[in-house]
Amino acid sequence: MIASTQTNHPLASVTQEGAKPQAAIDVACSRLKAAGLRITQPRVAILEALIKRAQPASIEQIHSDLADSACDLVTVYRCLAAFQEVGLVRLCYFHNGTSLYQIKLDNENPFHVVSKETNEVEELDAESSAELRAVIGRIQETLKARGYSEVSNLVQFFAQKPKFAGMREQSNVASTPLQAPQRNQAPVIKA
Repeated sequence: MIASTQTNHPLASVTQEGAKPQAAIDVACSRLKAAGLRITQPRVAILEALIKRAQPASIEQIHSDLADSACDLVTVYRCLAAFQEVGLVRLCYFHNGTSLYQIKLDNENPFHVVSKETNEVEELDAESSAELRAVIGRIQETLKARGYSEVSNLVQFFAQKPKFAGMREQSNVASTPLQAPQRNQAPVIKA
């Protein structure tokens, strides 16, 4: 028997995520109001499209998600620019220069790994993200101490996905884990 808390359960989208999008939309709308922006139907539709997506999306993907609404591509561009100004969306890039947008309801930016072959986007694990945030925080504090203001950053990783294990064995490539490098050290391969 499948429990209703499992994501593959037929009602999982209703039981787990049914209330979440509306709460997220409410948070986003309150941030728009606080920034002095009006709440319009196109803005709400774009927010809904962003919230439903688990991964960053291009403007064209977001626009295609809005097929039922009367929202043109120019409106999507303008709304996303306004959302970015108030810190409601995060802009990231593919290695080919494509701009992607992701909803940002909290203050933590997720870090992503983009597949060079498929352009698939995955979030970095929580432990690595926490380490990156700590390093970035130290750098930001150093820059502020030197007099810089409005410090921001954009960290994006691009990588080739590992091939499946069978191909690795056929090509005699050793699958040895990497040890995380310490500051100012090169990576060390464990034998």
